[in-house]
Amino acid sequence: MPFKELTDEEKRVIENKGTERPFSGQYNDFYVDGTYKCKKCGTALYESSTKFSSGCGWPSFDDDLGTVKRVPDADGRRVEIVCENCGGHLGHVFEGEGFTSKDTRHCVNSISLSFDEEGSDCDHNAVAYFAGGCFWGVEYHFEKLSGVKAAISGYMGGHTQNPDYHSVCTGMTGHLEVVKIEFDECEVSFETLAKLFFETHDFTQTNGQGPDIGSQYLSAIFYVNDAQKQTSLELVDALEDKGYKVATTLEEAPIFYAAEDYHQDYYERHQKEPYCHTYRKVF
Repeated sequence: MPFKELTDEEKRVIENKGTERPFSGQYNDFYVDGTYKCKKCGTALYESSTKFSSGCGWPSFDDDLGTVKRVPDADGRRVEIVCENCGGHLGHVFEGEGFTSKDTRHCVNSISLSFDEEGSDCDHNAVAYFAGGCFWGVEYHFEKLSGVKAAISGYMGGHTQNPDYHSVCTGMTGHLEVVKIEFDECEVSFETLAKLFFETHDFTQTNGQGPDIGSQYLSAIFYVNDAQKQTSLELVDALEDKGYKVATTLEEAPIFYAAEDYHQDYYERHQKEPYCHTYRKVF
């Protein structure tokens, strides 16, 4: 199983053995039936039935699924716990505190975990398509979102087959620059993705995006099912209620053509930041 690409904060905790602030993690005060997994590799670590409230500020478990490895700290004061499969840092384990009959507390950083709800029909391999101007900037922001497996630049919506960048730039093929988002719906919802889309580009601009003018830079959501369509419509309605004149169009997803390799991960490879895609809180 390939490892998930981590955000900078996830790397700080999972790879560099950091600690998130107490009471700040999403799973600290969270009690839903399901399975907790390693954020980095997806290995199942804890069942929800072993989770309890210790008041310490981090998720607490009194047993694991046999996939958690104990590693004594160098100073001998504490015992670290890591994912046995990938070595990702989870937190520390303590014994003799008397919280439960098992007398054990796995103190785990929420950011080290992902969660699968019992009976959930969420899709671990969901896709979404967003057009918000130059695909370099759109891709940049989505790649930083937890739950996103990949963001791939490409083209959609035109009337010719196998378009390339130069033909799309003429405006004659009808294609838009689009980013295909591959994501785990059990970790991040389409609504969260769509909100990020609206909050990282000017969805009111009708002739392009920022200084990038042309039909290939128009704002659009290409939905893959009725649920995505309905969510998109509800967000557009919410924006219009706030007084915005939304230029984003909603279309059923046609065939997606991946862009040339030199367009993929553009800002990461060039160590730059987008010039016309900046985050601003809207919702």
